[in-house]
Amino acid sequence: MKPFFAGATVAMLASAALPAHAQSSVTIYGALDAGLSYISNVGGHGTLRMDDGINRPTLLGFRGVENLGGGNRAVFELTTQFSLDNGSLLPGQSLFSRTAYVGFDSDRLGRLTLGNQYDFMTDSLFFHGDDPAEDAGHLYGFRAGPFRKLGIPNNPTGDFDWDRMAAERIANSVKYMSPTYAGWSAGAMYGFGNVAGSIGTGNSSSVGLNYVGAAFGANAAYTDVKYVTPGGEIGIRNWGVGAHYNWSGFVFNGIVTTVRNTVAGGAIAEASGGLIYYIRPDWSVGGAYMYMKGNQVLNNNHAHQVSAILDHLLSKRTSVYLMSVYQRTNAGAQALINGLTEPNDSASGPNQMIVRVGVHTLF
Repeated sequence: MKPFFAGATVAMLASAALPAHAQSSVTIYGALDAGLSYISNVGGHGTLRMDDGINRPTLLGFRGVENLGGGNRAVFELTTQFSLDNGSLLPGQSLFSRTAYVGFDSDRLGRLTLGNQYDFMTDSLFFHGDDPAEDAGHLYGFRAGPFRKLGIPNNPTGDFDWDRMAAERIANSVKYMSPTYAGWSAGAMYGFGNVAGSIGTGNSSSVGLNYVGAAFGANAAYTDVKYVTPGGEIGIRNWGVGAHYNWSGFVFNGIVTTVRNTVAGGAIAEASGGLIYYIRPDWSVGGAYMYMKGNQVLNNNHAHQVSAILDHLLSKRTSVYLMSVYQRTNAGAQALINGLTEPNDSASGPNQMIVRVGVHTLF
């Protein structure tokens, strides 16, 4: 699989005030993605858009490591996500709102970080390669559909990326990740609500369990985020399990994830599976299928979704690709592929398709 992040070390600085073994490195890294997307049905009409951050998010980041000796390191990361189309930050985001943390990493004791960080739905399931969306539809392939009534606060559609696999974060968080023993590791995090007079208000929690073998890996995660709104506190709970297997140029993966709004009662479950085949080192083809089902609060709406991609590496950093995602819902519902976030982006009926050609580069 292609790495989610890539970068080049641009500074190796030795401090005279520290012992000779203490060195620091700062890496500037990022990703740029742009392309043209044809959407078959937006309110009953087809449209062609320039859209960026689809194959991977458009990022600029800084990552630092300082060797403290004895297998211990100080670490930090600052990442900004922005729109390549116009150079602006994404709506509702600020500088380094993608990630911003500092902490310690130890070969013996594990990793402890504090700040604005990915929870374990992303860390355990996506970053370990279980999500078929990583290899086929990318942002368009994540979970959304005829489920706006789910009502996730601060969400552009109410159900955008409802299982948090597109790298949602928890602010004001403390996160611990254990070392790996015989392929097994585990982690936990807690996000403080910072509400005066009530420690538990607006807090968040997440846990993950991971197994990584030579060709097979499996992971599980749970996240509970509480949003403070003018109408009161709303809890959004997710859990998921997934696995992946590498065999002779093929990568197979699959996940099951769920979400529940603990106040309104809306809930969705999905199952998806996919594969990517490396025809040769610079050519790959991938595909995925997903089924999503909402409960009675969400009108028992459901959706089938298929994704496919053809990817050609021009170099180790740059690729061009052709991608397509198709979603079909039950009769009476309006299809809505993830990543379409304008108020009127829903289809006029049960079918919506996107065909995209784009270019992606890492640095």
